[in-house]
Amino acid sequence: MAQTSQLLAPANGTVIALAKTSDPIFAQGTMGQGFGLTPTDGQVVAPVSGKVSMVADSKHAIGIVTNDGLEVLIHMGVDTVGLAGKPFQLNVVPEQEVRAGDAIATMDLEQIQASGLDTTIMVLITNSAQVLSGLDLTEGAVHSAEPVATAFLKSQEEAHDSSKKLSHAELAKFIVKNVGGKANVNNVIHCITRLRFYLKDEGKANDEILKNQRGVLDVMHASGQYQVVIGNEVVPVFEEVVKELGDLGDAPTQPQVDNGKNPVSKAFGNLIGFITGSMSPVVGVIAAAGILKGLLALLTLPQLGALLDVKSTAYITLSAIGDSAFFFLPILVGFSAAKRLNSDPIIAAVIGGVLAYPQLIEWGKAFKTMFEVGGFKFQFLNYSYSIFPMILAAWLAKKCEDWLKKILPSYLHMIFIPLITVLVVSVITLVITGPVIQGVANGVAVLINWLVSVSGWAGGLIIGGFYQLLVIFGLHWGVVPLVAQQIAGTGQSALNAIICSTMISQGAAVLAVALKSKKEDTKELGFAAAISAFCGVTEPAIYGVNLRYRKVFVSGLIGSAAGGFITGLFHGTMFGFTGGLIGFSSFFNPQHPTDLSSFYTFLLASAVSIIVSFIITWVWGYNDQMTMGKKVAKKQRPGSTK
Repeated sequence: MAQTSQLLAPANGTVIALAKTSDPIFAQGTMGQGFGLTPTDGQVVAPVSGKVSMVADSKHAIGIVTNDGLEVLIHMGVDTVGLAGKPFQLNVVPEQEVRAGDAIATMDLEQIQASGLDTTIMVLITNSAQVLSGLDLTEGAVHSAEPVATAFLKSQEEAHDSSKKLSHAELAKFIVKNVGGKANVNNVIHCITRLRFYLKDEGKANDEILKNQRGVLDVMHASGQYQVVIGNEVVPVFEEVVKELGDLGDAPTQPQVDNGKNPVSKAFGNLIGFITGSMSPVVGVIAAAGILKGLLALLTLPQLGALLDVKSTAYITLSAIGDSAFFFLPILVGFSAAKRLNSDPIIAAVIGGVLAYPQLIEWGKAFKTMFEVGGFKFQFLNYSYSIFPMILAAWLAKKCEDWLKKILPSYLHMIFIPLITVLVVSVITLVITGPVIQGVANGVAVLINWLVSVSGWAGGLIIGGFYQLLVIFGLHWGVVPLVAQQIAGTGQSALNAIICSTMISQGAAVLAVALKSKKEDTKELGFAAAISAFCGVTEPAIYGVNLRYRKVFVSGLIGSAAGGFITGLFHGTMFGFTGGLIGFSSFFNPQHPTDLSSFYTFLLASAVSIIVSFIITWVWGYNDQMTMGKKVAKKQRPGSTK
């Protein structure tokens, strides 16, 4: 039988569920499970027996640790910390032993109400994730010290299982089990930090169990995917997940559950999911290629003595290595998109090869007319560095393959499906869809660059201040193709320059936590997350630390707004893809090596982002007395099936 612990009413009044309280942090369970009580008088008693672990300087909160290991917080009023302790009188001090029902404080309800504040007393079990398997609550009018809630405690084995660090193979088995098992998985892919499952029924997944397992930073429903945020170790965990799942056969990648979702919202979610799944696997190589190109630009700077001659064999060879990921991008995207669609990736790669064929590229650069049908002239375009035409081509190839499989005898499939699909889709893409999509994409890229440039400091401030909010919901992947298209079409991206500051700011914020904290686990996680953010990947910082302390995340947003302001003010831009501090080389202009204006802007914006985020976090955003919130539950986003 499960061990239980009783919680008493801390005062006379009315007990309400936590979700009905006025403060969203408490109501969402961010600080742990518990309840609220609207008091009718100001006499406050201990809801549990134990040792006083904390007394707030502002006297509005008292912490008690029970013999059962419950860390109970009694928070008197909402936002009363700003009253500097005036309405409160305390009867306890740290390390004092108290019994349930003992008087521990008084609160002046009239004074709190006169300040326009809520008098609700919160009783929270701040380590709920580690020790609780459930909490039963009785709402309604109660007397002080009357039992109102029963906490069901985890067994030692359950508590140990959720806190111990698992191997990659063990974590993979745990994840597969709690997403509903192999039978519930249609497909799985990964990006830089997340496992992205396509489930038959997301309702079978155990969100809370996954969130509370060490090694899992968060769980979210977005873009038609069930996303398990792992962090920097996502690749080895993904490999173990694939082994655990085995052969999934020809299962469809799209979730099959339709819970009456708005068709427009569902279509948008599927589109975002498709773009995400197509782009995620190639982002790493694009980033690596961008770093190499930036370093080559650095090595040819006259100010550094032109360490590398642009006509030398070494430069040409390294430049080819750096260019290859972009030059053959249609092939990479086509292969990835086909894998996402469960179609033939080789067929899609061949179509991508058609778009990247050198002779067609030369014709595209020269805009030489090659087709004239019914009086309409069609021109070849340069599709190297392009994304969107190939994504649509992969989708068309999938539809063509499926149709041919239905009408052709099986003995003709091996030869005629590739033949017809490559021929038909390539021609359609070159003649019709490619020019239209590429023209629109280039236009959008130019428009975004122009808007960011014209808006100057205002655009930098707004984008810098809010961009990392997109990361919370995984919607930043919708921006990745736009940035790539900007660089492909114009050779630069002012938007990416602003985004770069947001990565650095979140890294500086979590670094401040790591340096200030005396908790070993927090320091370890903080330093690792800071390095990741400075290398352009902010999810470990956001999900592991920043968002769970909220003020740390906000501190990072303030710093990134300041960095974006500087970038926009001085019209900084990027000539490569890689962000963060590691992307410094992307700010060198390969076409004009002597123009260092964007690089100097990067240095200034980075310094401002780091200083502002670090100082605000250190002074306001974090201290070791703060209670880490639960891993943040995400709102339903487009593409979710729940």
